[in-house]
Amino acid sequence: MSKSGRRAHLSRVLDAHVHSIQETFQMLEHPAASSLDKVDWSEVTKLGDEVSKQATMAGMLWSGEAPDAKALEENMGAYCNIIHGFVLLCHGSTVGAGPTLHASIYASAKQVVDCSLALLREAVSYEPHDHEKRFSISQLAGTVWEACAALKKTPTTNCTAVGRAITQVAVSLKDVLREMGELKCAASDDSGDRVSDKAAESTSDEEGDLAVADIGDDLSAEEMAIAQLIISVVSDTLAVIKELIRFITGLLKSSCLKISSKESTDSLEKLLSYCREMGQEVNELGACVYPPQEIPQMKSSANKMHRLVDKMHIEVTSLEGSPDGVYGTFKQLESSLGNLQHGLGGDLTTEMGRLAV
Repeated sequence: MSKSGRRAHLSRVLDAHVHSIQETFQMLEHPAASSLDKVDWSEVTKLGDEVSKQATMAGMLWSGEAPDAKALEENMGAYCNIIHGFVLLCHGSTVGAGPTLHASIYASAKQVVDCSLALLREAVSYEPHDHEKRFSISQLAGTVWEACAALKKTPTTNCTAVGRAITQVAVSLKDVLREMGELKCAASDDSGDRVSDKAAESTSDEEGDLAVADIGDDLSAEEMAIAQLIISVVSDTLAVIKELIRFITGLLKSSCLKISSKESTDSLEKLLSYCREMGQEVNELGACVYPPQEIPQMKSSANKMHRLVDKMHIEVTSLEGSPDGVYGTFKQLESSLGNLQHGLGGDLTTEMGRLAV
């Protein structure tokens, strides 16, 4: 068989394998039925190690001197069979998975599959003595190793998955505080320093001192007073998120059976949703703090955040654990939101007609 004929044949064989793998992978778009036996994630990582070894073998075989076409085809078939098994195990591990855990498993599995297929696609077009291709194959094999290694960091429970996702919300809030720490007051440098100090205090425990730079959006004294109130809201929101993370970590350490129930999973997913909504409202407040300040939008965000605190309170109460620290941060955030609403020229409690929790 000529070189071009061999490549064409291998390409057809690979296309058939890819089509079959893609059909199997579609199963992962939805969690496995709860009636099935759950596959332990350790089984997935074990097969991931086999995928990594197969990528090494493929890289060595395909980047060497022209191997026998039959050997290449057999290697491709063995690799794709392992990928099939890997996808099926990943699907089996999604029994009882909530949306967040399922999304994490899906993303991890997709990375392994995509990197593996990219390696094989590059390999079938390889020509001996093509040093650029040889280097490319080596690099692609490396991406498979990394994707397989990352499987060991994939969350294995709904609680862990939600906790990590909430951590990402905390990271975004720190970014907002960092930006607000750059605010300057045209009328009084001292007022600007107080805003910067407040922002730095809220992030220094994990990220060290933050440098303050002049972004050229100087605020009037009145605008800076509102900015200080918003800084307090953002800072206290971050405190809520951090305390929720500690609370969820406590649930994991307690090995409480209740946290694996569907009701618990639903509550955790709702908490994550509310945290993300909180993050969106904080971003709105952060955008409105620059002149000209949008007072109606600020009031709207404060109202929404108050309602979200109430909803969070309900879900935290439904979970076992020690939520006193969370409740304390809820109260502090509600106080800051009330101060902001008052500073904006209104009474939040009256406007919302809220009931005491």
